[in-house]
Amino acid sequence: MMVREVHPQVVRKDEGPARWFLNTLTFVKATAETTRGAFGLIDQLIPAGFATPYHLHHAEDEAFYILEGEATFISNGKKVKVGPGAYVFGPREVPHGFRIEGAAPARMLVLTTPGGFEGFVVDMSEPATELALPQPTAPNMQKLVALAARYNIEILGPLPE
Repeated sequence: MMVREVHPQVVRKDEGPARWFLNTLTFVKATAETTRGAFGLIDQLIPAGFATPYHLHHAEDEAFYILEGEATFISNGKKVKVGPGAYVFGPREVPHGFRIEGAAPARMLVLTTPGGFEGFVVDMSEPATELALPQPTAPNMQKLVALAARYNIEILGPLPE
């Protein structure tokens, strides 16, 4: 049996492929490919007022660590407002989403296990031409729903109030 040699991977702040994903600036830090399938890790700068669709993952658990700003998470109908230093767990098969609160952008790390979700992020985004938030545009919902389904993510509708 051949053992693949593994080397530590280092990706610093503002490093990793930079993508404009649904009006966010997203850095892909780790992928299923670089972690032997164990996890994916992205770092997101998210504009004030941004809200995800209410959705659920069938293939992975999702964890969020808030670095800057404030967000309200809604999971299975329950709301919690969090700020820097907060950790939020979104288990697979449980509907969830979040909204960025206040007038300032937020920054968070999103860890998914096992890896693979980052492929959805890459496929639904475009390379960032600068390390700044993109000009806001309405998402192509038909593409979002179809691509999400390919990655075992179910879009349930807008984030509940």
